[in-house]
Amino acid sequence: MSSSIRKHASPVPASEEPPIPEPSFAERARTLLYLGQIGSLSTLSRKRPGFPFGSVMPYGLDDCGRPIFLISTMAMHTQNLQADPRASLLVTQPDASGDPLGASRVTLLGTVVPIAKPEVASARKLYLERYANSKHWVDFEDFAFYRMEIVDVYYVGGFGVMGWVAASEYESAKPDPLADAAAGIIQHMNADHRDALLLIAGVFAGVEAQAATMTAVDRLGFHVRLMTSDGIRGARIAFSREVRSPADTRTVLVEMTQQARKASVSRHP
Repeated sequence: MSSSIRKHASPVPASEEPPIPEPSFAERARTLLYLGQIGSLSTLSRKRPGFPFGSVMPYGLDDCGRPIFLISTMAMHTQNLQADPRASLLVTQPDASGDPLGASRVTLLGTVVPIAKPEVASARKLYLERYANSKHWVDFEDFAFYRMEIVDVYYVGGFGVMGWVAASEYESAKPDPLADAAAGIIQHMNADHRDALLLIAGVFAGVEAQAATMTAVDRLGFHVRLMTSDGIRGARIAFSREVRSPADTRTVLVEMTQQARKASVSRHP
């Protein structure tokens, strides 16, 4: 929401500025589901009533962010769902292996039910776009498409960042426009523009550091990990205006670098 973006009349220390805008939990959850492809589906055991039964589960997504599953009647989770459709799907940040508890994850709670015949063709198309190899068994008689009708969402963004998201908010949110490009932007900035990150951190975040590493980026800003005289600390820096593409991001970062350089020179003539 562009109305929530902080405007920089001129670079000033972060301590004098209002809270830095970030995507909502709903938007972050949608982005995480968009980027992920496999989750952990927990169904209620038919054999052991009341016990959860976990399964590795590929999923597709419809326009509302509802997961679509292609599952066989021979699978235990399908048999569980036929007895009780209540389930949850846990999806974690794709590169979470290095620090799994500090990484983002989201849990969707809902009912998983067969997709009605008139909607199967569109579900099939969406699913095969993600899993082309499924074409080899998608038409087997024991396979069918199911969809999770979401009733609630719980998002965890890392240590101390967590909260419930209403299903309606999740379904109306959109994945971040930089989702597909974020990894490349981060790699490029850390490989070729560390000096620019240091300048930006010093002026826009008010943190003097010896080294800066971009760790995340979205349409409203980015996160950096800074090596300071007091140790390592993190900071979020808002873009001077909302970006919608890698080209926008490059333009805004160049502008912010130029502003930071001028501000730095005026402070240390």
